[in-house]
Amino acid sequence: MVLVVALIQRGSLQPQTAELLSAGRSLADSEKQPLHAIVLGSKAQAFAQELIDRGADKVHVVEHQALDNFNDELHAQAVGELAEREKYGLVLLPSSVAGRALAGRLSVRLKAGVAAEVSEIAQNGTGLKAKRYQYGGNLISELNFGAPVKVVTLQAMVFPRAESKPGRSGEIVKAPFQPAASRIEFVSYQPEESNDLDLGAAERIVSGGRGLGTAEGFKLIRELAGAIGAAVGASRAVVDSGWIPYRHQVGLTGRSVRPKLYIACGISGQIQHLAGMTSSGTIVAINTDADCPMMQMATISVCGDINELIPLIVGEIKKRKGHA
Repeated sequence: MVLVVALIQRGSLQPQTAELLSAGRSLADSEKQPLHAIVLGSKAQAFAQELIDRGADKVHVVEHQALDNFNDELHAQAVGELAEREKYGLVLLPSSVAGRALAGRLSVRLKAGVAAEVSEIAQNGTGLKAKRYQYGGNLISELNFGAPVKVVTLQAMVFPRAESKPGRSGEIVKAPFQPAASRIEFVSYQPEESNDLDLGAAERIVSGGRGLGTAEGFKLIRELAGAIGAAVGASRAVVDSGWIPYRHQVGLTGRSVRPKLYIACGISGQIQHLAGMTSSGTIVAINTDADCPMMQMATISVCGDINELIPLIVGEIKKRKGHA
């Protein structure tokens, strides 16, 4: 059977949950088996019906205050105990920091085969098969699993989101849980004062690099992003220079993204950055260097000064919106 792990993130289901349910539903149907989900936290019950509406047949609710804030050890204990009782063959997790941390611990506890950032997954006559992109999308690995239990994190923005069908029938059960002593102590959570869209869930991203000239250049990036409803991204160079917080960094040492539209402004295209965004749908590069890697690999390349072009682009967008 397939188990989807639905993590709660600051009072809401983690954005990728609907994608996990879509992939899980397809896999469960191919095996003619029910799809199970687990949701954890003192307010987990409030999300159970939403999981059923989006495709789960049975939802295990683990209500405990110790699970309100993500804790590698306790979340792995709760999910692991359920997986051992129900004997799941596949556990699906998001590719978030929490999802990857949980996948590692579960793979050890369940003696499972583990795969991260999977972009395709399906059952065939010989078992579970998966694919994942490597080396900036230049290589696709095909994965086979020898272990009877598999733990897999799915790449964000790849699988379709399961549609909600309000009133769909399913079973909701409370799962027992007694937290073990943990070496991890949650102290406090201080939210960043930001209205920025989340990079991992964004369909459109506007990123800035050294070509902006100074940190002030990100005012232009934010203006363009705001005009098209996009998240703000950045290269490692400008993050290291303190121009913008790390949460905006795209690349091997930042976030891997797969938006429908990626606009790179003043980013030359170091391999580490390309590896984190090369799977984007349409890539637009704006740069004065027509021969840089980003301009060479972009779907649309615009050679010019960002400081001149972006205000013109934003102005045209506003003009068209005014005529809509």
